[in-house]
Amino acid sequence: MADESAIPGEMMAIGIKVPGGPEALAPEQRPVPAPGPDEVLIKVAAAGVNRPDVMQRRGNYPPPPGASDIPGLEVSGVIVAAGGSAELLVGQRVCALVSGGGYAEYAVAPAGQCLPVPDDYDLVEAAALPETLFTVWSNLFERAYVVEGDTVLVHGGTSGIGTMAISLCKLFDITVIVTCGSDEKCGQAKAWGADHAINYRSQDFVEEVKRITGGQGVQAVLDMVGGDYVPRNIQCLAEDGRHVSIAVMGGAKAEVFIPTIMSRRLTLTGSTLRPRSVAFKSLVADELMRVVWTFVEQGKLRPAVDSRFPLADAAKAHARMDAGDHFGKIVLTV
Repeated sequence: MADESAIPGEMMAIGIKVPGGPEALAPEQRPVPAPGPDEVLIKVAAAGVNRPDVMQRRGNYPPPPGASDIPGLEVSGVIVAAGGSAELLVGQRVCALVSGGGYAEYAVAPAGQCLPVPDDYDLVEAAALPETLFTVWSNLFERAYVVEGDTVLVHGGTSGIGTMAISLCKLFDITVIVTCGSDEKCGQAKAWGADHAINYRSQDFVEEVKRITGGQGVQAVLDMVGGDYVPRNIQCLAEDGRHVSIAVMGGAKAEVFIPTIMSRRLTLTGSTLRPRSVAFKSLVADELMRVVWTFVEQGKLRPAVDSRFPLADAAKAHARMDAGDHFGKIVLTV
């Protein structure tokens, strides 16, 4: 452990008074958590705001067993204490994926879910990396196993997930088509690096994908909408295409025509990240370190940061997310 005399007994954290709107979030005093074996205590510099935080605030996404009830799934900062073999990490600048507890001055993370932040990399930007990076990598690159030369369709092109998907696809020479809700957002997505952007309010994305791909379709779809998007997404897939569901913002049920899946050898899969084991998330972190982190170290992979709010203004940050006008990630600073 580090010098515990420098670590206070209490900290400011953001609690959820009762489920509801952004006003449900309010600062409160909480005990500083203690790291267990192979865990680290991070003095938080910043925490990313993500859609699951909004769902938790509304009472629709309770934390998994054993996780903190404080919202927040990703942080950056400096490790100030550690348990077990993780003691060697004390003093390191890191960003980390956590299962809860990010909206606080201190947060505990499994050592295996921490990634080192280069000295010249902004810690606030680093806080916006883990949740979307782990999600996009594990779903688009592992479950959908996209490779150089593929074309993919990503819904929500200006979201944190969408902008990270664009960034990763450009690094690995994958053509990316995104959908957005306005011409302005389509322009933002293309400026960020999307090869094609479809305004789903004024264009039929199925027809546009067919036009863009010359009728061939895409190798993979990353979908966070669900509902009636699923059968339409299937129409966008090339033979042997893969459809990955990561959220159901537009509905939890879909009707699909099974013979199409059979005749075109399609794969329908999906996952949720938060409840996965520390062992799984640590394996993803290891792969990110081997394959992706060099781009972070070179400054070639940076998140799209929409806005920054002080931790005490978490309610304002959530109001910004609820409004739906943001581009990329919203970050809380400590």
